[in-house]
Amino acid sequence: MARCHSCGNDYARSFEVTKAGRSYTFDCFECAIHVLAPECAHCGVKILGHGVEADREMFCCSHCARHSGVRGSVDHVQQSPPA
Repeated sequence: MARCHSCGNDYARSFEVTKAGRSYTFDCFECAIHVLAPECAHCGVKILGHGVEADREMFCCSHCARHSGVRGSVDHVQQSPPA
């Protein structure tokens, strides 16, 4: 059994994640996300997908990037069907 890096739980089905050469042990994905996922530079939410990277900062979406001064970032915009 191995102890979770986040919560300290000693769990038989723990797993290991290596990021940037450093190894971490977790008992669930929730704990792994809590420790390893980047946070949005604008709103602080944990980024689980690709997010938006600009000026060496990570944002959860283009909305947050724009509110932080990033120009030209757009989220998916639904277009009207052709006539």
